[in-house]
Amino acid sequence: MTSSSRHANEAGRIIHRCWTNGEVIEALPDTCRPHTMADGYAAQRALAVTSGDPVRGWKIAATSTAGQRHINVEGPIAGRLLASRVHHSPCEVAFGANRMAVAEAEFAFVMGADLPARGEAYSVEEVLAAVAALHPAIEIPNSRFADFTRAGSAQLAADNACAHEFVLGPATDADWRAIDLAAQRVTLTIDAHLATTGTGADALGDPREALAWIANNHEAQGASLRAGDIVTTGVCGKPSPIAAGNRVAVDFGPIGTAEVTLA
Repeated sequence: MTSSSRHANEAGRIIHRCWTNGEVIEALPDTCRPHTMADGYAAQRALAVTSGDPVRGWKIAATSTAGQRHINVEGPIAGRLLASRVHHSPCEVAFGANRMAVAEAEFAFVMGADLPARGEAYSVEEVLAAVAALHPAIEIPNSRFADFTRAGSAQLAADNACAHEFVLGPATDADWRAIDLAAQRVTLTIDAHLATTGTGADALGDPREALAWIANNHEAQGASLRAGDIVTTGVCGKPSPIAAGNRVAVDFGPIGTAEVTLA
């Protein structure tokens, strides 16, 4: 095992322990702290292996200006959705020791075919041809860092792009391929009160573009998209503050709704 592999494994074990126990750290130790995105993604892969939890899909953090400001980074970061953290709307999810304490309305695609790694970038059209379904979704992120705004992109990649709990709404029965997803209005309510409004354009200009981004980020993230993967494409509107006991609902118009109660 190389020293870089040992460092990635150590970082993955620490993040997994914090996630499992609801603990936070100021930073990863000097002995394993990632300083590049490649190192961060290597630690993320090690985290997934350490967890023993199947990877159910992918998330993209910081696809909007609001999302980038929230975690103080300059561009998107890919993260893995672990199977035990994926829930189906309507549902109840434990709020727990969530220090980030926000909910996000997101477009989520489910892949119907593999998009294997290749040298040439996939076009948006090629990526969409591999999609089986579109779903409304809610992400409830969290970080294992006491101050995630100071962790930096490499450590946040190791922190699985702040992945935590994820709620998948029903697949839409609308002809979503005929809808301008960038212009589609999205609302998020908390206890029936409007918390934020956004559009698909908040996710890298268009959730379809965000999907293509993660399909073409395979070399960095260390894996390609596969049939059955969920890909959630980032916050529409703003990350909205939540607390235990809240009922969070999102409405994507003709695409549908999703909801979760925070136990």
